[in-house]
Amino acid sequence: MKLTTIAMVAVACVMTTGAARAATVAEVQWINQCIDDNADEGVSKEVVVKYCTCMNNRMDAKETKSITEWEKTHETEANECVDKSGWK
Repeated sequence: MKLTTIAMVAVACVMTTGAARAATVAEVQWINQCIDDNADEGVSKEVVVKYCTCMNNRMDAKETKSITEWEKTHETEANECVDKSGWK
């Protein structure tokens, strides 16, 4: 199951950026934590993966907060990722 999630995240990272950019191990870990944090939100896993990947891509590479922590102080970016992921 985790391997499937990691594979989905890696593909989503490349697809979301539009460039041939592979996710780093740290990014995959942050995204997987975000997916776990949002597992009970009532949307499909695909939507959560898109949302978390979008949020990760908006964050600075030097950010130390988790995606879940960061989204609380970055409402504009969170709303954009909600729209982009199809979260309803």
